[in-house]
Amino acid sequence: MKKSGGRRGEAVQLTLDQARKPTGHGGWRPGAGRPRGRKTVSHDAREAFAARYPLHVTWRIAEGVRSLRREAVLDVVRAKLAGHARGDAFRVVEFNVLGNHLHLVVEASGKEALRHGLQGLAVRLVRAINKALGRKGELLTGRYHARVLRTPREVRNVLRYVLLNARHHAAERGQTLARDWVDPYSSGPWFDGWRAPIRSDAPWLERLRRRERPTAMSRTWLLATGWRRHGLLAFDEVPGG
Repeated sequence: MKKSGGRRGEAVQLTLDQARKPTGHGGWRPGAGRPRGRKTVSHDAREAFAARYPLHVTWRIAEGVRSLRREAVLDVVRAKLAGHARGDAFRVVEFNVLGNHLHLVVEASGKEALRHGLQGLAVRLVRAINKALGRKGELLTGRYHARVLRTPREVRNVLRYVLLNARHHAAERGQTLARDWVDPYSSGPWFDGWRAPIRSDAPWLERLRRRERPTAMSRTWLLATGWRRHGLLAFDEVPGG
């Protein structure tokens, strides 16, 4: 895949390999991980929520683990989501694999269903990702962070943040990604809420789009329909921090 230069502000079409290279702004870098002194996720009791509300889940990766933003890990994540996160009580609808954390947009029938669903998924992901990376030991560090999304605006903002996260970090570097670029490490290639059809002829994107969607279809009104009242997502939107 072509990369059109590297000057400040110039549009760039990233390949899979380029999408995982060190940037210094999020994602992977030598020695990446949770800095000492960073606040951990609260161990207070989890918030109860109704099944009609989707959630944004963030999982951080243990310090010293190589970047997850690599094709072997992506294959594992897609396979585990397709096999274990598409049920009635718990399902993952959107995702993004970053260098040192995972973003998920999920639906669950309640607090316990969320806990059991994520625990089961974590066991399978840790085992398979460790094998793919040729390592053993801790992978997911601390507790996951789960934020309940109660309004259409909140859901749209989270979808933009999760699916377009790479544009946020590119903007921090003064770089503009190609206008029609879709992050291959996310569920973006299967997302049906883009403002325009995906037209990129990148071979890797075409291969992805021919595969079965690895995530569940949304069942909540907020995630399936409600957020769209604020407008579909454009490929080149840049989410905030």
